[in-house]
Amino acid sequence: MQNKKKLVSRVLLLMMVDAMIITIAGPLAIYLRYNFLWEAQAIVFIENIFQYLPLNFLLSVTIFWMCRLYQGIWKYASASDLANILLGCFLSALTQLIGMKLLGLPFPRSYPFMYFAILSAGITTFRFTYRILGYIQSRREGMMKAGKRNTMIVGAGEAGYTLLKELQNSRFIGQNVCCIVDDDPGKKGKYLRGVLVAGNRYDICRLAREYEIDEIMIAIPSANHGMIQEILDICSQTSCKLKVLPGLYQLVNGEVSVSKLRNVEIEDLLGRAPVDTQIDSIMGYVSGKTVLVTGGGGSIGSELCRQIARHEPKRLVIFDIYENNAYDIQQELKRDYPKLDLVVLIGSVRNTHRINNVFEKYRPNIVYHAAAHKHVPLMEDSPNEAIKNNVLGTYKTAQAADKFHASRFVLISTDKAVNPTNIMGASKRLCEMVIQMMNSRSKTEFVAVRFGNVLGSNGSVIPLFKKQIEEGGPVTVTHPDIIRYFMTIPEAVSLVLQAGAQAKGGEIFVLDMGKPVKILDLALNLIRLSGYRPYEDIDIQFTGLRPGEKLYEELLMSEEGLQSTENELIHIGKPIEFDEEWFCRQLEELDAWSRQDCQDIKEKVMEIVPTYHMEG
Repeated sequence: MQNKKKLVSRVLLLMMVDAMIITIAGPLAIYLRYNFLWEAQAIVFIENIFQYLPLNFLLSVTIFWMCRLYQGIWKYASASDLANILLGCFLSALTQLIGMKLLGLPFPRSYPFMYFAILSAGITTFRFTYRILGYIQSRREGMMKAGKRNTMIVGAGEAGYTLLKELQNSRFIGQNVCCIVDDDPGKKGKYLRGVLVAGNRYDICRLAREYEIDEIMIAIPSANHGMIQEILDICSQTSCKLKVLPGLYQLVNGEVSVSKLRNVEIEDLLGRAPVDTQIDSIMGYVSGKTVLVTGGGGSIGSELCRQIARHEPKRLVIFDIYENNAYDIQQELKRDYPKLDLVVLIGSVRNTHRINNVFEKYRPNIVYHAAAHKHVPLMEDSPNEAIKNNVLGTYKTAQAADKFHASRFVLISTDKAVNPTNIMGASKRLCEMVIQMMNSRSKTEFVAVRFGNVLGSNGSVIPLFKKQIEEGGPVTVTHPDIIRYFMTIPEAVSLVLQAGAQAKGGEIFVLDMGKPVKILDLALNLIRLSGYRPYEDIDIQFTGLRPGEKLYEELLMSEEGLQSTENELIHIGKPIEFDEEWFCRQLEELDAWSRQDCQDIKEKVMEIVPTYHMEG
């Protein structure tokens, strides 16, 4: 009831002010028409206007109501509100012209135009007073800062304007926008909503110092990856926190807002555009099929399950030894895909009877084998476990796929399988040899997919760095010169699915991952992106290479060649020939040795994998 009374009072106040403006606008128009002189004819015209005034006021208020001039929230008045004001004033002037003509009340020919101009100016000024006062107050508060973060916006286009407007209008956002940068030379020196466009991208570091910027917001959703990366490289030289609008679709959908900004991630500084494997065009082979994902609760396995579920498989079977991971992906898929025929099973690929029972009961058409131990230092200390889980687990799963006539089997491998210096990499090379051998003996199409480090996966370097930064440092890097190839989880999974679609049997698919990245550069950039200064706010310590760790990783062995595919970023490595009968006997011996926790298991693996050389 109280709100209703307040609303009625507000409308009555607006009507009273409008009545005052309408009353003044007519005589003032005549006064201006006669050059501020009170001539006899002018007094006659003014009397005619006052004679029509009651009807004019009634019609004008009705018109203003129809044009929503009494329903608007004028603190947030916009261009559409101004258009409504001009329309209402135009119709008011038009009805006055017609009404006075019909009543035989003469007036100067120029009067309707002057009346419209004065009425529009008066109504607009009063309506926008709320906004003008609010803007002045926000500017005063911004200049005082009072705990707000000094902010720079990169991009003076539509997205930048919309973002700036929201930052200025909201009292709950602690940003004080100090300046804008844009590469358009025509915008430099101009103002956007009262904020100076102070330079281009190459002025970012200078302006960050001059304005004492705390946070930089990048609002160029239409920019390509190369442009964004260059801007981020420049911004990373400052100590500012960075946020970025994700992409062009945000602008197209009208979703540009503070809530759509995300923190800049290290993936933005990888040095290459995301790999587009055109996954939707090749995922038809999954539709209507039963798909098994071993290790389906892990980083790669769970993303595989998400993308497979999107393409309407007949049934998705998730097999994992870790119940918590399996439970998490089960709940997510149930929520996002309620119609999906989902089966989640707990078990180990090392258990022959268990894996055979799964294949016998569910008869998967396609198998993605992601179950594996992957941590290099841990496997160096437990090499027999790497053999049991990675090599023999792969062999048992592959045998089950052959026995129960799966059409395709895709192994998740790693660049550490190339010229391995650690037992984990050597075990994955053995897995690739298992796939090659099984492909030559089975109607099932066996392939392997090899890629580098996956950003954001469980146990990867980026989550470790983030945790160390949150704790105040130091950030630990094993060696200042260590380099790695990196890819995102969606890229890795896209490659795996592409391999499944293109498989003819026996291939090792390899992704062109661009230039390798120095781990030290990742650490430096992540510290800067978090708003800290390396070696000052957050220290970096070098701990030395861990057992079995290389300074760099390779994607192909020298004996392997490269064949191109339809996707220019995906290649096929030529398999290395080996004696398969001898290899089968070696697998049986490895099985026995690993069960006995053989202390010389690494030396045994070196006999089978000639490219494996233990470091130290």
